[in-house]
Amino acid sequence: MELEEKVLVIRRIHVVLNLKAAEEHRETAVRVHGFYADRCPVYRTLRTAIHITTELNFISQ
Repeated sequence: MELEEKVLVIRRIHVVLNLKAAEEHRETAVRVHGFYADRCPVYRTLRTAIHITTELNFISQ
């Protein structure tokens, strides 16, 4: 958050995705992580106003 004319505004959002799955699904998860945001209505609405980044943490079962 940043201060703009004495008002807090959101400029950046970093999303951490923790996915617990079998190792055999890692490749699919990484591939989907690469394009899912472009199909997300919330991301597409906010992306011009807020810088949004994501990180995928794959946790093997």
